[in-house]
Amino acid sequence: MSEEFFVQNDGSGDILRQISGQLRLSLANIYNALERIAPPEARDKDREMDLNAALLTQGFMRIMRIADNLEDAAVLGQPGQVQLKNADIVRFCQELADNARHPAQLLGLELAFASDADSCYIAMDAARLERLVLNLLSNAFKFTPKGGRVTLEVRVEKEAVLLLVADTGCGIGQDIAATLFARHLQPGRMEPPPHGLGFGLPVCRQVAEEHGGSILSLGNEDGGTTMVVSLPRRRVRTNRMGEERLRPQSTFNRTLVELSDALPKEAFIQKYMD
Repeated sequence: MSEEFFVQNDGSGDILRQISGQLRLSLANIYNALERIAPPEARDKDREMDLNAALLTQGFMRIMRIADNLEDAAVLGQPGQVQLKNADIVRFCQELADNARHPAQLLGLELAFASDADSCYIAMDAARLERLVLNLLSNAFKFTPKGGRVTLEVRVEKEAVLLLVADTGCGIGQDIAATLFARHLQPGRMEPPPHGLGFGLPVCRQVAEEHGGSILSLGNEDGGTTMVVSLPRRRVRTNRMGEERLRPQSTFNRTLVELSDALPKEAFIQKYMD
């Protein structure tokens, strides 16, 4: 595994896990209080309450996303614990695109989905791949101006399945391209929004490698960026095809959690939370 990763055998991983755990404890209290102060049925009837609660919900989900990234960062460079099950990667990605399409519209962006195959079953960990794809979409949303286009595409090849997230945004500068998947290695460089903490792409690389795949970044001739994830086209024998849920169950809307850094507060009003 690459030596570029952040966590070495110096206890940093334990510290990050502890921070993540403390954040989650506080988040549970915040969420319970929010549910009591602004219950869903009241938010549906009071527009001002709904917008105020939406702002709190967005902050809650942004911190939840940070906690998730810190937990993943704690094991960067270490063997992953993926639970591989056979599922249709085409349908999986199409569902993710469908769920993210309206949030994209709130940003004035068009989100398109394309695939050269109707179906393709591969061994995958749905929860981990969901984080990877939504993280890439979040980045594309943040760096693509209003009126732009983001595309999630699946290409099925003989030995691999390629997931491509392309945008018409500002592109990636040569000064950061070399360390794109290890941005957190730059001590003291805390960049302002929309850049964040720099854990997102390293986590994406970890997820791809957990599946035996890889990820790379390509510049587009007309501007923008294309992120390419390559996953091996293989199956496991431990379950029957199609018996597993494509997307894992969750208490919260995982699409909104992973896109929370990129979206306006209006994306978190009650009707979108249901």
